[in-house]
Amino acid sequence: MANMSLKKNEMPAQDPVVRSGNFMEVALGYSKEAAVDEAKRCLNCKNKPCVGGCPVGIDIPEFIAKVAEEDFEGAYEIIARSSSLPAVCGRVCPQERQCEGKCVRGIKGEPVAIGRLERFVADWHNEHSTAEVRKPEQNGHKMAVIGAGPSGLTCAGDLARMGYDVTVYEALHLAGGVLVYGIPEFRLPKAIVQKEVDGLKAMGVKINTNIVVGRTISVDELFEMGYEAIFIGSGAGLPRFMGINGENFKGVYSANEFLTRVNLMKAYRDDSDTPIEHGRNVAVVGGGNVAMDAARCAKRLGAENVYIVYRRSEAEMPARLEEVEHAKEEGIIFKTLNNPVEILGDEHKFVNGMKCIEMELGEPDASGRRAPVEKADSEFVLDVDCVVMAIGTSPNPLIRNTTAGLETNRRGCFICDENGLTSREGVYAGGDAVTGAATVILAMGAGKTAAHAMDEYVKNKNK
Repeated sequence: MANMSLKKNEMPAQDPVVRSGNFMEVALGYSKEAAVDEAKRCLNCKNKPCVGGCPVGIDIPEFIAKVAEEDFEGAYEIIARSSSLPAVCGRVCPQERQCEGKCVRGIKGEPVAIGRLERFVADWHNEHSTAEVRKPEQNGHKMAVIGAGPSGLTCAGDLARMGYDVTVYEALHLAGGVLVYGIPEFRLPKAIVQKEVDGLKAMGVKINTNIVVGRTISVDELFEMGYEAIFIGSGAGLPRFMGINGENFKGVYSANEFLTRVNLMKAYRDDSDTPIEHGRNVAVVGGGNVAMDAARCAKRLGAENVYIVYRRSEAEMPARLEEVEHAKEEGIIFKTLNNPVEILGDEHKFVNGMKCIEMELGEPDASGRRAPVEKADSEFVLDVDCVVMAIGTSPNPLIRNTTAGLETNRRGCFICDENGLTSREGVYAGGDAVTGAATVILAMGAGKTAAHAMDEYVKNKNK
């Protein structure tokens, strides 16, 4: 029987007081009963507006119908047709702005909890399925993928399913990209990422780590090795700073360094070989998901007070609503409509806090958001001894600087057509290397699109 409740089934979660002191996953996942009950809220619309909101085109009503029937493996098979990383997407995708944002049930109530159901299905499969991953028959052609993040892994997985011999070249010592170095354990357990990566390896994808393309090996050399097309999914790992005095002081981190030290290098463990120096009072500058992640990590590392300093109002924050709510529950202090103007200190270490100025919202800027304007005579000093800058990233210029014929825009992002083809024949790109810092699912969508374009390119080339 259909469930016509206007509200989603609640997601069980760790108590905020308890979880703010550990790095275990916050959201605990649906039970079987809750998942089936939530699935019965789906109206199975004929025009499927939710599918149009999914960058990788998962047949959402079809997989949810299987959940309602308690055919969880069947639901997983439907999701897996379109997504290489379902357990990841169910946890970190901004569903409220994508599939759930298009859900008809959201017109007069809350949308169906599509993301929570995807997570349930993927977790059920990982726990219960004993079926071996089928390795597709090879077609005799080789493809290379640069970067083992969401975009690169998706592209590699789709190409492997088509029969290509795929090799991924990754600069770090672990595959996963932002999934392992950027997103904290309490939002995305790394064992889940490794499980997804292992599935791709079982399908035949080869992953070579500790290889910096542009330094260890070049794009030209990859072509010389027999790869017929190359996908660049190298992400946007170059941090941005504000350009204010004091940003080079000890105790000031980019969010990239801070989160990489915590997530990839496990700086939060007592036995860590690379502990991170953290403050008693920490300011995180920015309002996106990265800022929320950094602030919540700082709290878990033992900071007494953690501030989110953001120059617009909370309504303009780009972070997911769930992440903002979780941060508030954990005691993060939001100082919106404030902007840093100087980090105060002496020589190479700041000791006197961060000077800020109050802001107010003026006319909308080019993005449609109301532009922040400084309020006169409103400067104050925020008493902090650690600052994390989480104001965005851009692509590392190494690949573009060592590869002839690759055009980029003024932000250093690769210029591509709608299929991911760059200005150089046989070279495709996607994800943050093209868009700048964006979401995991958009990067995956770009990887999927490029994989199919690369397949067409090689087929046409070999006719």
